[in-house]
Amino acid sequence: MTPNAASGPSRRSFLASTAVATAAVAGGLPLLSACGGSDGGSRDGTTSGKDAKKILPAYVASNVVTPDIPSKNGSAVGFTGKLDLAGLKTSVPEKLGKGGEVTVMSPFWGSPPKEDNAYYRAMNDLIGVDVVWQNQDGNTYDQKLGAVLASSEVPDVVVVPGWNMTGKIPSAIIGKFADLGPYLSGDAVKEYPNLAAIPTDAWQRSLFGGKLRGLPMPSSYVPAIVPFYRQDIFEKEGYEVPRSCDEFMALAKEATNARAKRWACLDMKWTAFNAFGVLSGNEKSLGWNEVDGKLVYRIETDEYLEALEWTRKLFAAGVVHPDAKLGKSNAADPGPKFAAGEFLIYNQDMSQWWSRTAEQAVQNPEFKIWGMDLFGHDGGAPTLWAQNPASIFAFVNKKASEAVIRDVLAVANVTAAPYGTKEYMATNYGVEGTHYTVKDGVPTKTDQGNIDVMNAYVMVASPAATIAHPDFPAVAKGQVEWQQRMGAVTKKPAFYGMQITEPARWTNLSNDFEQLEDDVVRGRKKIGDVQQAVSDWKSKGGDKLRDWYRKILDENGPAAG
Repeated sequence: MTPNAASGPSRRSFLASTAVATAAVAGGLPLLSACGGSDGGSRDGTTSGKDAKKILPAYVASNVVTPDIPSKNGSAVGFTGKLDLAGLKTSVPEKLGKGGEVTVMSPFWGSPPKEDNAYYRAMNDLIGVDVVWQNQDGNTYDQKLGAVLASSEVPDVVVVPGWNMTGKIPSAIIGKFADLGPYLSGDAVKEYPNLAAIPTDAWQRSLFGGKLRGLPMPSSYVPAIVPFYRQDIFEKEGYEVPRSCDEFMALAKEATNARAKRWACLDMKWTAFNAFGVLSGNEKSLGWNEVDGKLVYRIETDEYLEALEWTRKLFAAGVVHPDAKLGKSNAADPGPKFAAGEFLIYNQDMSQWWSRTAEQAVQNPEFKIWGMDLFGHDGGAPTLWAQNPASIFAFVNKKASEAVIRDVLAVANVTAAPYGTKEYMATNYGVEGTHYTVKDGVPTKTDQGNIDVMNAYVMVASPAATIAHPDFPAVAKGQVEWQQRMGAVTKKPAFYGMQITEPARWTNLSNDFEQLEDDVVRGRKKIGDVQQAVSDWKSKGGDKLRDWYRKILDENGPAAG
């Protein structure tokens, strides 16, 4: 998925909600980059079943804080109350760090703060470890990552987002990073209670090359792309929220008035995929599932073609904003034109529910964004497919001493603290008075907070997916309840939760399909072109890749659920 694409989430959208929502809330983005790997041996494939159970940490739920809305059907936990600083709990009663130095390389979007800033000092003092950050430009991180992992100068900790796990990166992860199993497998994790409270699914995703190597950033497995709409305009005009593709088309035609500079929507391809029950494009392994005893890839299905055809009809009917037709929406922020009412519906990552609300709260008090429930194309319940429960990982250098590894785990045990704790506030907000203030139970970052407290410590490890917006509690409630309703109709495909490294010779097989999809829905190519591309995909290695996945399935069994 192209960064900042209007039809799907941006690569940095997991950081978009900088109020009290964990970075994990929006994890698992529909990016079409897949895992690459070497051509043979244990570096390809996965670890699951009995082998995984021997390696995975024990799960011990945290009881430090009770959420207002518990997790259900794979949802995040939710908090809808005001923040009470005096009532914050302590989840790390004593420093576990032993005072050593740990270097961390991590992607960073924006301008990194000065090295010796008040936030870094406060966090290091809280943890008992001197963390030295080697922040790298997130937009070109894949290049830096490849160069560093190919060298002999690897930092103590390296953060690797799932979308950067292409080419030789997965193979390098197995070759360069430590096995954390001796410190975390089974009951050993109980020494780090906040890590023990990370869901098992997220740890399953942290297995690389048969070893527990990653510290995960957990996320909900419920699909993260929400069809957002202008609820205020819907109410004013008397529009009903559509519950089928036909209803959506009828509404789109009614709402569009090109002369008045109003169109119904942007590119709705990702919503179409959900409406027609298309297997996930979130990661290539999720695009496979067993149908009548045969493994089928998402691009081979009738549902895939039907979703593209319906999206094409929206463009052809003239109900899609011209920016999306021209492709401008791939580079532009849709927020201003959505706020201006130039279009009423668009699909994007769930984090925008809060961020759009916060943007417009002062200058446009009538503005109200809300999320439509995903619908089945025929008006019935949709069939949704789970996204993976973790997509960003921190790894420890294979050459690190036990002392360094334990210091890294001390860092992670603090950064994985749950919402409602002192450690969570320190990790996500910094120092009260310096980096944030609290008024009427709502924390607000200061100018210094917006400089210092950015995507640093949150990248090492995070708590279970959490949604909390004390400034807009109705949004937090809406987000969690949306996930719960959608989670009830979300299925787990055969390879859900498995960290699979495809053989390199097949890694790029389906890379051109996203562009082809966009050409088809805009009328530049035809459905027949997709069918031909699928035929080519099969002959160029797709059928052999199917056999390769078949072997994994036979050896490991399908995901549960």
